[in-house]
Amino acid sequence: MIADNPGQVATYRKNPKVIGWFVGQVMKATKGKANPQMVQELLKRKLEG
Repeated sequence: MIADNPGQVATYRKNPKVIGWFVGQVMKATKGKANPQMVQELLKRKLEG
């Protein structure tokens, strides 16, 4: 998800609220089966690290 959307990554770095978009994309890809809180935590680690 991160590698496929470098524009959104740049936007996230300016505005961390964009993380919701990434969470939504993961939820769509997993058909709602992923834990949204865990997804958000993992995405934050990847995007900030």
